[in-house]
Amino acid sequence: MTTMLASDLPLPRIGRGKVRDIYAVGDDRVLLLTTDRISAFDVVMAETIPMKGAVLTQISAWWFNELEGVVPHHMISADADTIIGEVPVLKDHRASLEGRAMLCRRTKVFPIECVIRGYLSGSAWKEYAAHGTLAGEKLPSGLLESAKLEPAIFSPATKAETGHDENITVKRMREIVGDEAAYTLESMTRAVYTLGEKISHGQGIIVADTKFEFGRDADGRIILIDEVMTPDSSRFWAADVYRPGQPQPSFDKQPLRDYLDAERRAGRWNGEAPPPPLPASVVDATSKRYLEAYRRITGGDLSF
Repeated sequence: MTTMLASDLPLPRIGRGKVRDIYAVGDDRVLLLTTDRISAFDVVMAETIPMKGAVLTQISAWWFNELEGVVPHHMISADADTIIGEVPVLKDHRASLEGRAMLCRRTKVFPIECVIRGYLSGSAWKEYAAHGTLAGEKLPSGLLESAKLEPAIFSPATKAETGHDENITVKRMREIVGDEAAYTLESMTRAVYTLGEKISHGQGIIVADTKFEFGRDADGRIILIDEVMTPDSSRFWAADVYRPGQPQPSFDKQPLRDYLDAERRAGRWNGEAPPPPLPASVVDATSKRYLEAYRRITGGDLSF
């Protein structure tokens, strides 16, 4: 599989995120194409990460299949031949679709990141350590870094086009989307996380925290969209080396973050675009982390 920095398909492109290119398929469907772009600290790197797009797409597809009957979702298919059958104009672009494309129902997206935290880590730990709170709300005293939170904490955030998403209270979420939708979003978030955390733990992975997106389909139903419990949307830890009271090694872009942190400390990067060039060793290590996450979660190797 060749790496992809950007896609060029014969469909109207209606969006381009840090990683995904979004195409319209008529009025009621979209094609999500996950490139091998990678970002860290809100900056997109110049290099691509081999197999990353396929890992993100196929982990999400695996989870959508596992979630059948638990929550409704937007995936129609992540199989290239099925997608071409549904969208014949793509017949000459199979190589671009293989592994990395997902045909989905189109929705009106809620402007909320539905974050759920099963463990106290990352920005949540920093806020708690400084103030004893999460999104301004008090947590019990004496919690350790990486401590398990029981029950898991639903911690919504506003979606930012640029910069970091901002944590908000559930009360603020209700003001934005309404009481009924807020209740449904939290309930669905908890249902998906509960199942996902249970399945992942059986595979030796702790899902420390994750975020979901939801939208309303043409019938007005609230459905799960975008990606599900991938290394880009979640914090994965190896259960066999989990030790509360300290940071945990994770199955994501940590080799990339570590390299960029070192460049920043050395004064060779100011944290803004353009980023420094990535050594081949960092690219390779990051690719291997993503592939290992796929293997751990699904129980199989990813190959095309």
